[in-house]
Amino acid sequence: MTPDLRVDLDALVPDSPAAALAREVAARFCSPALLAHSCRSYLWAAQYGRARGIAFDAELLYVAAMLHDIGLVPVFDSATVPFEEAGGAVAWVFAAGAGWDAERRDRVAGVIVAHMAEQVDVATDPEGHLLELATGLDVSGRRPDDWPAAFRTEVLARYPRQGLAEEFLGCFTEQARRKPASLAGRFVAGGFAERVRANPLDG
Repeated sequence: MTPDLRVDLDALVPDSPAAALAREVAARFCSPALLAHSCRSYLWAAQYGRARGIAFDAELLYVAAMLHDIGLVPVFDSATVPFEEAGGAVAWVFAAGAGWDAERRDRVAGVIVAHMAEQVDVATDPEGHLLELATGLDVSGRRPDDWPAAFRTEVLARYPRQGLAEEFLGCFTEQARRKPASLAGRFVAGGFAERVRANPLDG
């Protein structure tokens, strides 16, 4: 467990035009609960990496965190591909508009796809590794003690959960209904609802 030291949440957020625009896109299209989830996911990821000396690209991670669930939003929801792949495609287009080169566009899309994996190798994809751990905490309450209690309290006070559990379950249930072979479909079939509703962050 990391030391229980106060962290300046604002200092964790990268100060770049692409980061600001990614936040603007998320605020425009995501529900308040999904937007807050995206903000918390970045903070969980950034603090976990910082506390453990994991080198990561803060701007890349932030953009991926802001857009990682945009494939669940109706206007971007694909009828044929998993939501993380749809979100990765949106992020690729966003990154192209931000002037990122092709390799960086592919990286942000790959981080978003990777966040749904059971495990991501930190050596080959530190941003995907951090986002996967962070979303696991925020959605289903996995390994909460990996973050100091004071930090968890500060993040939740800044970005309240706003009924995320039921909204997220509704999104995943719909994904599973239409795309049962997707990871979301497999999650729902494997007891995802029970884990989400038991998340200690909602306690």
